[in-house]
Amino acid sequence: MDKTEMTELLKKVADGIVSPEEAALKLKMQPFMEIGEFAKVDVHRGIRQGVPEVIYGEGKTKEHILSIARAMLENGQKTALVTRMNKEAADYVGAQLPLEYNPMSRTGIIGERPEPTGKGRIVVGGSSDIPVAEEAAVTAEVLGNEVLRLYDVGVSGIHRLLSHMEDIMSARVIVAVAGMEGALPSVIGGLADCPVIAVPTSVGYGASLGGIAALLSMLNSCASGVSVVNIDNGFGAGYMASMINHLD
Repeated sequence: MDKTEMTELLKKVADGIVSPEEAALKLKMQPFMEIGEFAKVDVHRGIRQGVPEVIYGEGKTKEHILSIARAMLENGQKTALVTRMNKEAADYVGAQLPLEYNPMSRTGIIGERPEPTGKGRIVVGGSSDIPVAEEAAVTAEVLGNEVLRLYDVGVSGIHRLLSHMEDIMSARVIVAVAGMEGALPSVIGGLADCPVIAVPTSVGYGASLGGIAALLSMLNSCASGVSVVNIDNGFGAGYMASMINHLD
């Protein structure tokens, strides 16, 4: 739908010919935008799902990332998040667009940081898994949430975790990131009264099997209210936490 067609649709809504619900449905069903042969940008995802499309940077060239980000901004998207973005791509894109790059999480924020609109606070906790935890935290912030980071609170020094009981009990959602044996989400799940999103990571020695041991531990957690995302998937955890935090 181009600008003229959208204007005509809005006039029909104003004249009572088309209902607001019918117009919203038409906007949600709009097609993607093709950029050359390498990308089909879903510029209406924000209308359809509430959250705009996010650029997964791994496997994309720096030129492709720039082109996709430009298309998003030109179509009214105020903020574009790039995940798994390397430093070379960040330098290239940042020279041409306003970019905030986080080398720890390998995320890039292009455009404005939104004000928090979530109902409460998201707590992100981890120990030796800060890159994945940071990906979750940055994602949640870009999606409009207040985020509190609690790092170096692993179960090997559980007194450090217990010193943050007020933060844990006041959170609306908790993202618990852990490698090794993956025990942290179960411990937090036994303390908190809110949903806990567990993120297994590939941190650990040989028998951790690249995160599989942590994944299986989390899937077998005896704590209620714990859900699990894929190994090293900080983005997915931050996204899900934001969805929960924006529920009425």
